[in-house]
Order: sequence, then C-alpha cells, then structure tokens
Amino acid sequence: MAFVTRFAPSPTGLLHKGHAFSALTAWRAAKAAAGRFLLRIEDIDATRCRPEFEAAIYEDLAWLGLDWEESVRRQSDHLAEYQAVIERLRGEGLVYRCFRTRREVLDEIGRAPHGAGEGPDGAVFTGAPLPPEEEARLLDEGRAFAWRLSLAEARRRLGPAWEGLSFVEEGEGPVRARPETAGDVVLGRKDVGVAYHLAVVWDDALQGVTHVIRGRDLYEATHIQRLLQALLGLPTPAYHHHGLLVGADGKRFAKRDKSQTLRELRESGVAAADLRAELGFA
Repeated sequence: MAFVTRFAPSPTGLLHKGHAFSALTAWRAAKAAAGRFLLRIEDIDATRCRPEFEAAIYEDLAWLGLDWEESVRRQSDHLAEYQAVIERLRGEGLVYRCFRTRREVLDEIGRAPHGAGEGPDGAVFTGAPLPPEEEARLLDEGRAFAWRLSLAEARRRLGPAWEGLSFVEEGEGPVRARPETAGDVVLGRKDVGVAYHLAVVWDDALQGVTHVIRGRDLYEATHIQRLLQALLGLPTPAYHHHGLLVGADGKRFAKRDKSQTLRELRESGVAAADLRAELGFA
C-alpha cells in the first residue's frame, strides 16, 4: 500500500515553529517512504479563517523547502459533501438536534461530570433527541442548534464491535478506542455546517490518507474519529502523534499566545536551512 500523509493547517493565523515542525515531520516521513505528501486547508471556520492567512501558509511552507501535490483540498469548497454525510447519519438515527446553548451544556456537564470532553476539567456531555413536538416548536422559532453524535445509538448500532474499536499508534501498537471519553460531540451546526471531527475523517478517507501525522494535542480526538470511521464504513489510517514544541517559557507554541511566526523569523534574517536544523531536520 502506498504511503500517503498530509499537513492540514487552518488559516486562522500565521504559522509558527510548531507548525513547521509538524509539517516537516509529515513531509520527511512521506519522502522516506517514497510516498505522497498532501496539503489540505481546513478552513471551515468562516468567522476566523482569512484568505491572507491561507496565502501565507503556501509562502511559509515553500520557504521551508516543502513541496506537495496539487491540487490542494480546501474544506470550504466541499461543505455540501459534509452536509450530505450529516444527513446520512441523521437518516440512520445517529445524530440529533441539540438546542442547548454552550452555557446550558456546561451547566449540564457540571451536574454530572464523567470524563474527558468539552467541559471544565474535561467533562463530557451526553444527551438525547427532544420529543418531536418540542423540537418542531423550537425549529419554528428559528432556534439555533447543533447536530450531536449520539454515543448511545452508536453503541447500539455497533453492538459487540464497539468493544473492538482500536487504532494503531506508532510506537505504541494497537490502542483501544474509547469514544465515550468525548461524549456526544458536535458534528455540525445550523449556522456553521460541519465540525472538525467529521470533516477530517471524511477528507482523510476521500484522499486516501494512510498515515495521519499530527501533534500530540490531537491524540484524544482519535478516539471519536475512530468511531466515526466505523459508523461510516471508512478505512482507519495509522497514526503518529508527535511531541509538541515548547518555548523558553515551557508553553507550547500557539497562535492564541502570539508565538513568533515563520514570517517574522524570515523577515528577521533567519535562513530556512537554519530553522530546519534547529528543529532537527538538517
């Protein structure tokens, strides 16, 4: 089987050293395996993604010396595909409309915390569809809602196969997937369309990705993504979640912390070869 991996940044800001390390890790793995390296733009967040940040991604990666296959898949060009997948899950009774606000979800979590998820201290939310009459009333009122994956229905659908869900993590071997640690995750919203978990699982399968190479901060996401693969009949790639770079303050590089960007490094006179060497890719 051919080796196919990808780097999939979101154009919500400029790339920093952490992004460079992740991109170089995936790119070098593809080169070592005589495989394929894809670039995907994960721009489903229309409120934060900007064309200038997408342009900067191409500029920064080219400066680093990376090459990738054309054409680049942009998630915002495929929203209808993701909506069709949600409709498929809806038809199978695997998702339900949740009209709770984020505040209401957090309040519900606070009453019964029980695992890693979207709430404080990693608590999760599980719910259920509303009675048809109440749901119809809220829809008539124009209330916003999210499509949530029903873990209870997913467990019933998979039956004994639920306990056998697993994925291969490089260096660890088979890992039992525990999607219950994520709760009833949001797969889409009335006003946004699709959420990360669904889009990434669909795209990886569609693009034939055999190896997902990404940061350790996304390790826990693999559990719920493995469940989605099973429910949708999609192949499961091998995974490698690499360590995260940290700055002098011990904090990992992050856009929200205004970490020094690759553009700033370049404009300050840093050579791409020196940065690659610093990151361990001499």
